[in-house]
Amino acid sequence: MAYYLAIDGGGTKTRCVLADDTTVLAKAMTGGCSVIRLGEQKAREALHTAIRQVCAAAKVSPHRVGAVCIGVTGAARPEIAAKIRGILAELISESARAKIEVVGDTVIALEAAFGAGPGVVAIAGTGSIVYGRDAAGHTARAGGWGFAVSDEGSGYWIGRRAVSAILNSLDHGMETALTAMVLQAWKLNTIDELVQQANSTPPPDFPRLFPIVLRAADEADAIAHDLLADAGTKLADLVSTVVRRLAPHAPADTLPVATTGSVFRQSPVVRQVFYNLLQKSFPGIDVRQDLADPVEGALARARRL
Repeated sequence: MAYYLAIDGGGTKTRCVLADDTTVLAKAMTGGCSVIRLGEQKAREALHTAIRQVCAAAKVSPHRVGAVCIGVTGAARPEIAAKIRGILAELISESARAKIEVVGDTVIALEAAFGAGPGVVAIAGTGSIVYGRDAAGHTARAGGWGFAVSDEGSGYWIGRRAVSAILNSLDHGMETALTAMVLQAWKLNTIDELVQQANSTPPPDFPRLFPIVLRAADEADAIAHDLLADAGTKLADLVSTVVRRLAPHAPADTLPVATTGSVFRQSPVVRQVFYNLLQKSFPGIDVRQDLADPVEGALARARRL
């Protein structure tokens, strides 16, 4: 019997599925495996743990896995793809090495949403990027240039902007519930400590503040709500850029839009603003309500290897 391993490798979570030709046999989830964000050793630990867990749950040895597809941030860079491939090959048998596919997280997300068809997928988790393909197979992307300079609307971006909003509120004599919440989350006592932490090297865990912003918005904090609305706006702008590049002379409704990632999944504000702006820019565009599951795209690709 053939066994297939599908992995969605994010900056915060790694999701792993083991399946045969027709059935998912087991699932596992560990911490992030982004080599760029976390380094090679932490990526190795997360991937090895996920693979061992999913194989143990299914009672299938890793050496019996016939094909693997992993989608992970940064895989378009050959050196990153080579490191990920090497990490996987440490557990997968020699005979399967030719069947290890390392692709970008955008590739498995687009596969999950549209198969081989046209469409645009917006990914907003720890990082963010928008990627699309038209009916002729042409592709385009926007955003996703890294935490320090891009990744608009992502968990990292929202967390970093939350700290900026706290300090801007202080400058203008305004109050926000984010101040006390962020200090507590980072176990700090003063604004001076917050400033020092926010400017530290390496940078602090800004994505950890995304749930704080969600909670503050739920408690009717206007500044937190505006942060989420701005994230929805930025993500819609990225989609608009890709749609216009792929369909400059065609109706936008030929390119359906899908979403995936924790920001879309957890924030109704982000989803609503995103949807409203795209409907305004491209009346009638098909913005799908169900989130795409990238690991399903990885599984489909693994089964084709």
